[in-house]
Amino acid sequence: MAAIHMGYSKMALEKGSLGNDIFSLVTQAPDLLTQLIKRQDFLQDQTIYKEMLKYETGFLVCTAIGLLFIVLVPLVGLYFCCCRCCGHCGGFMYQKQNKHTACKRQTLFWSLLGITVVLLAGDICAYVCNQRISQGVGRSFGIFNNTVGNLQIYLNSVSQEISDIISFSEVPLNEVNRSLLNIDTILGNKIKEQLGGPVDKTLGIAEQLLQDIHSIEKELQKVNQTGVRLQEMQKELDKNLTRLRTEINDTLNHCGGPCRNVSIENLTPGANFNTIPDVNHPLRRISDLTMSDPNSTIIQARNALEEIPQKVSNQTKKEVSEMQAQLYHVKTEINAISSNFNMLDSLKNISGLMDDAVKMANEYQPAVFNYDGYRWGVGFCLCCLLLVIIVFNVLGLLLGGLGLDPHEMPTKRGCLSNTGGNFFMASVGFSFIFSWLLMLLVLLLFLVGGNSYTLVCRPWANGILLQFLDTPGLFPQLNVKKLMQLKGSDVNLTSIYKNCEENAPLWNTFHLDEIISLDDTFNISKYTRDINSTLDKINVSIGSIDLLDDEQKRSMLKLSSEDGPLDMDFNSTLKQLDQNLTKQDLNALANKLEDLAKKSSDPTRRDLQSQADELKRIQDWINLRFPPEIQVLKRSIQNLQNSAPQIPKLINFTLSEIDKTDSFIKHQTEEVIKNETKVFAWRVLGYFASYLNWAQDVIKGQVGRCGPVAWALDSVNVVVCNYTVDSLNAFWFSLAWCTVFLLPSIILAVRLAKFYRRMSVDDIYEDEIMENFELSRQNMFKMPRAELRK
Repeated sequence: MAAIHMGYSKMALEKGSLGNDIFSLVTQAPDLLTQLIKRQDFLQDQTIYKEMLKYETGFLVCTAIGLLFIVLVPLVGLYFCCCRCCGHCGGFMYQKQNKHTACKRQTLFWSLLGITVVLLAGDICAYVCNQRISQGVGRSFGIFNNTVGNLQIYLNSVSQEISDIISFSEVPLNEVNRSLLNIDTILGNKIKEQLGGPVDKTLGIAEQLLQDIHSIEKELQKVNQTGVRLQEMQKELDKNLTRLRTEINDTLNHCGGPCRNVSIENLTPGANFNTIPDVNHPLRRISDLTMSDPNSTIIQARNALEEIPQKVSNQTKKEVSEMQAQLYHVKTEINAISSNFNMLDSLKNISGLMDDAVKMANEYQPAVFNYDGYRWGVGFCLCCLLLVIIVFNVLGLLLGGLGLDPHEMPTKRGCLSNTGGNFFMASVGFSFIFSWLLMLLVLLLFLVGGNSYTLVCRPWANGILLQFLDTPGLFPQLNVKKLMQLKGSDVNLTSIYKNCEENAPLWNTFHLDEIISLDDTFNISKYTRDINSTLDKINVSIGSIDLLDDEQKRSMLKLSSEDGPLDMDFNSTLKQLDQNLTKQDLNALANKLEDLAKKSSDPTRRDLQSQADELKRIQDWINLRFPPEIQVLKRSIQNLQNSAPQIPKLINFTLSEIDKTDSFIKHQTEEVIKNETKVFAWRVLGYFASYLNWAQDVIKGQVGRCGPVAWALDSVNVVVCNYTVDSLNAFWFSLAWCTVFLLPSIILAVRLAKFYRRMSVDDIYEDEIMENFELSRQNMFKMPRAELRK
């Protein structure tokens, strides 16, 4: 209900002829107030005086109406009282009766009941609004202090944000320093990776070739060693078989006829191991290569690659030391950037003004609470006064309605009904006595609340108030350009508020780009030119990397010739290895000799048996010694046949790769070092570039988003207008509502009181059709006439 009255109070100011007049003059207020503030003698200027009167026309008209009400209502009440005391104006206790009396009474009853309900609603709204004013005043200081505190936090945070951004320079500086300290890992490993790729590949091919040659060397050595052993065993076998063949032949000759069927002509070695080729020549070539120690050369090449990071570290110590000293200078220069934002220190001036405002508010807070308590008491008393009038009306309606007997004569009305009528007259009396006081308070509050709404709240809502405060020279302490030490920018409270409504950053809000050039402040060349020149001095030399020396290459070339030492034919040897080791089966011959021995007599029998045993022993020796060596020799020959023909091609391919890699190292090493040094320099400078670009973007787009400023102003607007002014306007509007409706309440109460009060004179009325009326049940057959009884 209070909200409805608050809305009505706004509508009363904004709409209607009077409201439109006031609203139409609001836009003229800034110019008029500007002249009033600037000129102390404005009352002597007729033009300004007329403009003031024109601006206040609506309020003056309402003031005149209110004054007329204040003057006329007590006079009318006094006149009405005197008139009734003289027996007029309803003072004569006589009530004329007719057939419409009941209808009139009921009409008056319900009309007064409706007016009383309206008065009660207005009184309730007035009481609620009176409470809301006190609540608004009570909350206003807390909200104001919180708002100012939040603003101070915001203002202090702006400088802190700038300091934080500057302090973040430690990140790129530390990264650069870390890169310089780890230049061996960062730059050295990069150079190592660029050179090590092709070098490692070629060294891997050479190592694999040397492993293959070493495998061939081992197989050749096995062939040489196994061949020698087989040839020696072959000689021993031939010797034993020759000796045994002679002995067996002599024994068979002595044996005579029974032994003629035994033949020993083939008792000779079957395989000829003298066909095994001589492999000493390829072994010598391989030995020549091995003696040149190519593996050691490869190890040295790999070590040279592994030493690149350490060489880079050793050769750049001077430059690293210079750049570290320059980093300290860069750090000093970056920390000095904050001095370019010294105009932000002027925010402390604004913070000082806010501190003064808070102190002043706190000083006046006890007095405001005291006076608000008095105001609340006055408002409460007025609400209670209205409530008394309403209670009189309600009691009059209740007692009169319940106590009235429609069939009783006016002179015989009961005490309850008469009391109800007296309550109506008491209500009328209180209304006449205090209505002017209510109107006086309404008039004063209307002037205060109405002007506050039209001069402060409404212009605040549509931005006119800020334009007024931006008037040059009007309020020097609110000159933002002076406070912020701005020179060329067009910044005022209006533009600040519009930007802060969108939570814009401080840079755009105050157009700081006109004062500070971030492109110049965060120009990377200012901070990195010395570091860049020092980086250009870096000159790394990794020395020579020899994959194979000339002697090793010549040794490989000797092995790679088409008809060279590795071109060996093992086919005849393999054929011999597949032959039987003896042309005649020794076991079969031994069995024959044993059979002959059984048929012969001594000493032939003993000789044959002895020779048979010797044959078996030789056979066992052959089975034990020859097969393993033959298998080893076969396996080695097969391995050589598979791998040896590939060696010349592998050697040629490896030497070709080595020549390419040597050419790459010779012609590209310097370029690789130069490129990787540039990449390292870009990496170092990239830390600064990333930081400076980030700092510039953050300062332009993030620092000091001033949404809290707009929110603070909106909070003050809520405190001043929504909590206080609107409640004040609703309060006086509710009182005015009740005061205006007191007039019909007076009229209806006076009229209705006569239907309930006990009359001194009866008025009897009967019609010609002898109908029974509620005021006459006697003398039913008399002619209609009035009879006066005293």
